[in-house]
Amino acid sequence: MMRGLHLLSLLLCIWVSLATGRRLATGPEAPLPPAERREVYADGRLFDITHRVTKDTPTWDSKVGLGQFLSPLASIKNGSVVNAAEVKMSVHTATHVDSPAHVFDKYADAGYDVDSLDLELLNGPALLVDVPRDKNITADVMMSLNISKGVRRVLFRTSNTDRQLMFKKEFDSSYTGFMKDGAKWLVENTDIKLVGLDYLSVAAYAEALDTHLEFLASRETILVEGLKLDNILPGLYTLHCLPVRLVGADGSPTRCILLK
Repeated sequence: MMRGLHLLSLLLCIWVSLATGRRLATGPEAPLPPAERREVYADGRLFDITHRVTKDTPTWDSKVGLGQFLSPLASIKNGSVVNAAEVKMSVHTATHVDSPAHVFDKYADAGYDVDSLDLELLNGPALLVDVPRDKNITADVMMSLNISKGVRRVLFRTSNTDRQLMFKKEFDSSYTGFMKDGAKWLVENTDIKLVGLDYLSVAAYAEALDTHLEFLASRETILVEGLKLDNILPGLYTLHCLPVRLVGADGSPTRCILLK
């Protein structure tokens, strides 16, 4: 009987040790190497074009950046058996998508949220192009790019990448983006249905609302904003973008990659 109790006690100690993340004392543990963070994988064939979310991530019209966005719900250091956190930030933070509900209340009421976006359109062949560095994207600029008919997904790299604006916590309203006439020309004269750009908005600051209205009125165009496009050659890639399925949300953070 006593032997059985001793065995039961030992098993209980082992279970508690595992459940709390603490192993039986066997001496000090060797320090872990720092976690590796990469931008390029698969021998240079896979590029992560998603910006990391940090407290210094720029946010719309803010001088101080995102700030603290993670709050602990549970902590092993404080006696919990797990670490768990909650996130508080705009759905338009860092690399994200816009749904038609972002600027049309009738579409929000009808359920055209991020969960309704076409996954086929968010994944497939995409063209990365360099935009002339001295101007916003107007109808004239769009014509000068000579994007072929049949191209459905285009990522526009601008001076925003050169200026590293997504790495600066203070919002910069001088970023490069689409003007209303550029958006209108794209919608009416190309087959492009996914538009990606390298700052918080695809639309130039001065015409931000009008340009979004032009892009999203038909509910056929998906906007991907805040892309990280540095150190990638222009050309044709396979794009994969997977937004979080936030039912009722007008936008969502998304992880985007390019495959060569």
